[in-house]
Amino acid sequence: MHYETSKNDHGLPYNPFKAIVAPRPIGWISTLDKEGRSNLAPYSFFNGIGDAPPMVMFASSGFKDSAANIAATGEFVCNMASQDLQEAMNVSSAPLAAGVSEFELAGLEMAPSKLVKVPRVASAYTALECKHLQTIRMQDLDGNDTESWVVFGQVVSVYIDDSVVVDGMLDLTKVRPLARLGYKDYAVVEELFQMARPSA
Repeated sequence: MHYETSKNDHGLPYNPFKAIVAPRPIGWISTLDKEGRSNLAPYSFFNGIGDAPPMVMFASSGFKDSAANIAATGEFVCNMASQDLQEAMNVSSAPLAAGVSEFELAGLEMAPSKLVKVPRVASAYTALECKHLQTIRMQDLDGNDTESWVVFGQVVSVYIDDSVVVDGMLDLTKVRPLARLGYKDYAVVEELFQMARPSA
């Protein structure tokens, strides 16, 4: 099959786009607002964009609390969403009023970060402390503003739970991170394989 995205004439009951761009890591973003109130929300359009220096991005459909808080304070934390935290992660996606803590709603403990004021999820196996670089509102091919806002940050400090470090490396089979697929589907990383890059 082939379809044009401007028409969405795929004839399927659900749009397949997110199922095609998959699996996607989940950016479980914690922030503070200007009053110091905590916010926590998962974003499936999330990834690293460089490692020297380490940088990350996440995209929000609409200028939601996370993006607004980061614009106001200049800081955020990307927490690892793992299988044992899947229910809490899902609860934190609820559309709450500004200032209502998803940490409290999901029964999650906060832990202090090292270089930013924003707390991390205490039970998350890893957390990336970030300083805001820029936020871009995306435009379409016709130059019209969309409701896709992309937030970029530089990682200034990294937390890793010692229990998931094996032989000097982060063992993702111990973390079992969640990945977002299409529709209501998720996957879990539980098996790895290695390939060496060809030499020149």
